[in-house]
Amino acid sequence: MKNGVRVTSYKLRVACYVLLVIASLTACISSPDCSSEDVFCAALVTDSLGIGDHGMNQDTWAGLQEAKANKLADRIEYIESVDTRDYEKNIAYFANQGFDLIVTTNPALRDETLHSSDLYPDSVFLGMNQPQTESRPNLIPIPFAEDQMGFAAGALAAQVSQTGMVGAICETSGIDSMWRYCEGFRAGAAFTNPEIKILVFYRDGEDSEKLFIDEAWGFATANTAIQRGADVIFAAGGVTGQGALRAASEANVPAIGTERDQAAELAESGSSVVTSILGRASFEVQEVMRLLKSGNVREARSGQIGAAPFNEKFPESLQIELNVLLLKLWNGEIKMNVPLEKP
Repeated sequence: MKNGVRVTSYKLRVACYVLLVIASLTACISSPDCSSEDVFCAALVTDSLGIGDHGMNQDTWAGLQEAKANKLADRIEYIESVDTRDYEKNIAYFANQGFDLIVTTNPALRDETLHSSDLYPDSVFLGMNQPQTESRPNLIPIPFAEDQMGFAAGALAAQVSQTGMVGAICETSGIDSMWRYCEGFRAGAAFTNPEIKILVFYRDGEDSEKLFIDEAWGFATANTAIQRGADVIFAAGGVTGQGALRAASEANVPAIGTERDQAAELAESGSSVVTSILGRASFEVQEVMRLLKSGNVREARSGQIGAAPFNEKFPESLQIELNVLLLKLWNGEIKMNVPLEKP
């Protein structure tokens, strides 16, 4: 019996020693302490589209990963918001851990980001694709100009068109961002070819409960534009716009997307998408982190715009020309004359 006790005690001591070693090793490899002044932590709170949205969430996270690889951050994390009611709770999770930079994406989180910047003044908040009407010392909004994205799409459409007629399918003109997309498209197409015919359709006067999700309207309206002679289609407005891109692909008509990399998102049903015009979130988040690390917090500005990889059916020269145009738009070398709000 005594030997049994001795053996059991010995086993317990060995087990305890092993646990202590494991605990020590775990402590050594645990995440850096964000409350430390020597540790820079950055986090992303996505909207309900999640990290794999082929758009702003995914590109922002890619920027944070690149920033960590380039030693701009010691620790990065993200939370995918499942429900809109989780937004503030998810932001608070990182703020309470002492994260230096908390990035939120898209207009859906605009109010929660502004409110959180008041609640947690020790963190800096970066609102990607979030124009703000109010300013805070620890809030950096980065909007991406819809009129520039629409302009670039229109210019590209005019280059691709063979019939001299192009079409744009947008959600209701009552939403300023949608109006800027399509009026920017109109301006860009005319800039490239003053003689081109431009068809612009807004989902005005339709069911308000189908806002941004009226795929049937987008599909039918794109077909209407194609039947009238448009041989390039631009679309914006969530699922509504995706309906138009699907119609163009079924008709084998070149299409241009925005908001996400629509070719990647739609896969086979977006086979004719030439490219999508997007905000360069990965670039912007790294620029902000460089400034923060050097002790500077910049004021809000319009974010840079880029294009998703081109459909291989189209020449590389088109993408090069588009990139030059996008840079000129961002630098203000080209004036679009599209108001911020619908007159």
